[in-house]
Amino acid sequence: MAAPTLRSLARSLDLSLATVSAALSGSGRVKPATVRRVIEAAESAGYRLNPLASAVMSEVRRSGNSTFRGLVAVVDIDEKDRPIALVRYHADIIRGATDRAAVLGFKLETFIAGGEGLPVHRLDMILKARGIRGVVLLPARNQPDLSCLDWSGFAGIYADYAIEQPALHSVCPDQYRAMMVALKRLRALGYQRPGLFLAPHLDERIQFRWQAAYLSFQANAGAFPVSVPTLKAADLDSGAFAHWFAQYSPDVVLGHRTEAIEWMEAAGARVPDTHGFVCLNVLMKDRACAGLDLQPRLVGSLALEQLVALLHRNELGVPPTPSTTAIAPRWVDGPTVRMVGPGAQDQGTATETRPGVAAFPAAALGDTLSRAG
Repeated sequence: MAAPTLRSLARSLDLSLATVSAALSGSGRVKPATVRRVIEAAESAGYRLNPLASAVMSEVRRSGNSTFRGLVAVVDIDEKDRPIALVRYHADIIRGATDRAAVLGFKLETFIAGGEGLPVHRLDMILKARGIRGVVLLPARNQPDLSCLDWSGFAGIYADYAIEQPALHSVCPDQYRAMMVALKRLRALGYQRPGLFLAPHLDERIQFRWQAAYLSFQANAGAFPVSVPTLKAADLDSGAFAHWFAQYSPDVVLGHRTEAIEWMEAAGARVPDTHGFVCLNVLMKDRACAGLDLQPRLVGSLALEQLVALLHRNELGVPPTPSTTAIAPRWVDGPTVRMVGPGAQDQGTATETRPGVAAFPAAALGDTLSRAG
């Protein structure tokens, strides 16, 4: 049996196509009795309004552009004093989404919500007035709350690990896999004592996946002879880092803040000759270094692609079972790690490697520990 259409509904009700369309879209131009009649007939026939088609036609009528195909929103939560690294990260997500939208025949509009931006209830009104039914929500440092939106009229994708208010589908970097990639690379390069430092908030918001992978790799892979405890500090400074560095003597350090390289060198390390450093997100580096590219442009591209798929399937509202799509990272070589492992040859020249603290000046270790203690 063929699916009901606007045309078949209009024919069965002996009404014009325009009248049926206006009644179902709630334009207010049709008598209430006729609206009820149309809605009852549509429900009885199993007709479902396609919000994507409605949005397209609304925009076509508004703009006069007959070639325009769709409009979706990127919603960013207003956050004061956002670090420049996160500004760059958000910009890359938007670029990825914009590029993919163009391929699929859509256009993005960006809205700032919360804080000094639009109140959420006002955003709801604007999106509906513009005929926008698809929302890509950008990451927020704290759990965002967009439960005030009437999600029965929207499809949404969160461009981060998890959101609970409401629980939407999400697309995000795979930090767990990223840590595994980094540790495997470091093992191949001959490092034996990797050490990790983290801001607790950065790990907590992704359900501790950085530290979980770090601990799991060391516990199960048997890769490193010594397990270095994770250094966690909300406001890490050089003193706390120096104390940890001297106490546990990691031969390679992983973290988000590249100023740790200076702290390592102040303690006597020579990067990359005696020690290495890996940035967990290369968008956060402020100097050349090895690290991980979490691929935010790909996050934006796939988030947009999944959003369009939801709209095409007419799957609006909060999903009964939200899914997470995790994007694999890319390792980025850099001057803060050795380029080949122990015993390897590079263009006929042996590369010297000194894992552990064998090449770390003993006096520097003692001085550092005294200063930290």
